Amino acid sequence: MISEWLSRVGSAVPRGFSRFYILSLLKEKPMTGKEIIDTAIAQTEGRWKPSPGLIYPLLGRLLDDGLVAENESGKYTITKKGLDIMEDLESLNNVVRKQLDVMLRVGSIGAAVATDLVDRVITIGSSLTSRPDIMTKDERKKYREFLLSELKKLDEQDGKRERKEKVDVE
Repeated sequence: MISEWLSRVGSAVPRGFSRFYILSLLKEKPMTGKEIIDTAIAQTEGRWKPSPGLIYPLLGRLLDDGLVAENESGKYTITKKGLDIMEDLESLNNVVRKQLDVMLRVGSIGAAVATDLVDRVITIGSSLTSRPDIMTKDERKKYREFLLSELKKLDEQDGKRERKEKVDVE
C-alpha cells in the first residue's frame, strides 16, 4: 500500500500521514522507534526515510494524546484510544476508496481529480481524528454521523449497481 502511494507522490509525505503510519504499524505489533524507521525504509524501498527527529517527537505526542503506550522494553504499543482512532480512519479510508472507484470510471481526468481529492480528504480526516481533543463532543458526533451517512449512501449505490448488473446479465 505505502509503496504504491509513494511511487505516485514521490518523496512528499502529507501532514498527518506519519501519525497514521505509526499507528498502523503499532496495530500490527509493538515496535521501538528504530524499528518503525527501519520498517518504513524497507516498505518504501528507501524512498521514504523518516528521521529520528520526526519519529521520536511524534511518538511523544502520541504518548501525550494517549494513543500509544511505552512498555518496559522501550517498545510502543497502540492503546484502546489509538485503536478507536484507527477504526475511524479506516472507515474514512473505505469511504474515500469507494468514491475513488466511482471517479476512476470517469476516465483519466476523473483519476487525476480523484487522486487529488483522496489525498486532501485523507489529510483532513487524519488531522481531525488525530486531534479529537480539539473537537467538541457535538463536533465529533456530527463528524461520525457524516462518515456513517456517506458509508450508507455508498452501500446503497453499490446495492443498486449490483441489482442492475444482475438484471443486465439475465
